[in-house]
Amino acid sequence: MYNERKNTMQTSYQEDEIEIDLQDLFGLLLHKAWIIILAAIVAGAIGFAVSFFLITPQYESTTSIYISTSKGNENSMTYSDAQLASQLTKDYEELILGRTVLEKVIAQYQLDESYESLKKRVSVENTSNTRIISITVKDPNPANAQIIANSIRDVAAVHIKDVTAVNVADEANLPEKPCEPSIPKWTVIAALIGVILSAGIIIMQYLLDDTIKSSEDIEKYLELSTLGLIPNFDTV
Repeated sequence: MYNERKNTMQTSYQEDEIEIDLQDLFGLLLHKAWIIILAAIVAGAIGFAVSFFLITPQYESTTSIYISTSKGNENSMTYSDAQLASQLTKDYEELILGRTVLEKVIAQYQLDESYESLKKRVSVENTSNTRIISITVKDPNPANAQIIANSIRDVAAVHIKDVTAVNVADEANLPEKPCEPSIPKWTVIAALIGVILSAGIIIMQYLLDDTIKSSEDIEKYLELSTLGLIPNFDTV
């Protein structure tokens, strides 16, 4: 019976202690809010500077082709031809990104890069339930992005023409704005990192600080009553 009461009292004391600690911690964060805000501003400024000054802007240009299996008049295409074209779009995507196509583009424009390097800058996507394949190229130069995209489209069309009929759906656009880096995104992410790091440091300092600061701490942690307090007079 005594042990049960003792355990109950200890449990109650621990719950009260946790509640007081959380209140103290919240108050500490409010008291140190200026540090957290300052860290967010500094980190955000760093993220802005890195994305604006250090990262090379990339432009995207997109062109597209329309896939059909009819080598003659488009009006003569049957339902089975349309089904076959839809099923083969994945194959065409691989052909477009293949070494044959991209190395011809590299040789045609004498690009100073390898097949693997160019492939990383090219993405091919098939819109759901369509026979349109989009080819997107990233490049620091918007004009080069447009030229390379159109070149890949034309070379790929010739490469797979023996299998199906490939027609141009859209010309590659000349990008006006860089697609990356996203300066607002970098700034916000850096600011959030600054908030998290500064708040984490403050919390860790609070959790690791076991010094006695007030008479309440003496009663709370040492379970002793204070008989008197010596006032702290600031000297000029």
